[in-house]
Amino acid sequence: MKRTIALTALGLALLATTVRAQDMLRDLDLTSPAMVSAEMSRQEVEAMLANASAGTPADFTGKRLSGLDLSGLDLTKAVLRTARLNKTKLSGARLDGAILDQAWLLDADLSGASLKGANLFASQMARARLDGADLTGARIAADLSGASLVGATIADAHLGADMRNQSMGLMRAVLRSANLAQLNARNADLSRVDLEFASLKGADLTGASLRNAQLGGADLTGATVIDTDFEGADLTSARLIAPIGLDRAKNFDKAKNRERLIRQ
Repeated sequence: MKRTIALTALGLALLATTVRAQDMLRDLDLTSPAMVSAEMSRQEVEAMLANASAGTPADFTGKRLSGLDLSGLDLTKAVLRTARLNKTKLSGARLDGAILDQAWLLDADLSGASLKGANLFASQMARARLDGADLTGARIAADLSGASLVGATIADAHLGADMRNQSMGLMRAVLRSANLAQLNARNADLSRVDLEFASLKGADLTGASLRNAQLGGADLTGATVIDTDFEGADLTSARLIAPIGLDRAKNFDKAKNRERLIRQ
């Protein structure tokens, strides 16, 4: 009972602080055992996965799995809601359709992982490594500040704010200072996403929505922007050097602070 109450309290605290600009780190001790330790071994995780079925996926809700090496595991549709996976190695893991809502993945390694259609709502993923990861069609309203997604795929993914359901505040992805070089973001929803100071060098933004996105200080050098929607996007001090298809971008004339762009 005490553990359930503690997990519920942590989840509520997490969600409440997410509403306050998705910064849940300020008042928490990230060095505490709850944040850095594991209560299960890799073998125990594998056993739970082996006992799961299509109708009853493995449920790791609230589990402490920080620091484990779970690379290469098949966690398809696993429930990892509020789980702590800080500095956990998940490289090459399969997390298609997994539920990672309110999960902690600070400094986690998901390089080369597959997260197609995964749910990442209010997840804390600062400095996580997702180089080469596939998040096609995923729902991502996570804090990915300082994360690395070099060569990753977020095609058809939803990172933007759903303005029909914002009763808890502005919920969208935060990719502030993230490395998104060579990112495949074709047809992705990046509306209202925080991309300030992010590197989007060589990124493919074909058909993506950047409506009302924050792009201050972002680097879009060599990015493909064919059919990219810039309406309301803030381009203050953004670098837009040698873009591909700018003449075919949508609503570029309706972007904010175009006069403050860096073009050479």
